[in-house]
Amino acid sequence: MINILFDCPNIDDFYDDLNPYFSEQTRVAVVAFSFYDDYVKDAKSWESVYGKGIGNCYFETVDSLARFGVKPQNVSFINYFTDTQESAKKKILDADTVYFTGGLPDRMMDRIRDFDLTDTLASFEGTVIGYSAGAVIQLSEYHLSPDGDYPDFKYCNGLPYLDGFYLEVHYRGLDSQNNSIDRVLRERNAPVYVLHDHGGGILVENGKIRTIGHVDVHLPNDNARSISI
Repeated sequence: MINILFDCPNIDDFYDDLNPYFSEQTRVAVVAFSFYDDYVKDAKSWESVYGKGIGNCYFETVDSLARFGVKPQNVSFINYFTDTQESAKKKILDADTVYFTGGLPDRMMDRIRDFDLTDTLASFEGTVIGYSAGAVIQLSEYHLSPDGDYPDFKYCNGLPYLDGFYLEVHYRGLDSQNNSIDRVLRERNAPVYVLHDHGGGILVENGKIRTIGHVDVHLPNDNARSISI
């Protein structure tokens, strides 16, 4: 299995690193469940964000994948408002790549459970890619640092793809982020991969982690130690 975790949707900025994992035959199922409740309330507003030829998230996803030769007609978005559990599962089973969008990770997990997709996604054996929220939910447990969306630090359960490390996304050197990193190191005794804002990501292939772009690795038991990649 291959897991690709990025900070931002511009994965085509890292063309050389990611190109081997895509082709003209690649079929992608986009799990577009990470939206804000007060922004996407119904099928019409969902279309305005993710709709084919309309939404910004549609274009940023499809255009980035097109750089790798992925055909737009092979990219299928799962619509929370118009798909059924059966049609959503079929889109995943027909794909060889699952793509998780950015937004709110805890709400994305809520909606995955609403659609009874947890087991389907957990058993998926192809390539899984996601950015921001779509990156952290690939961890069996992830943390959220305090920010404009989440006033308090918390741990959450993601999908059981990866464990043994944590991610800090959108890193900008804020005290809230540094305090959260230190807390995870202290409480979970596991490495924290820090993805600088719009700067990079990690690729996990058969359990082996490779950093891409601007990533720091903070190790447990020595909070002062940071390896800049």
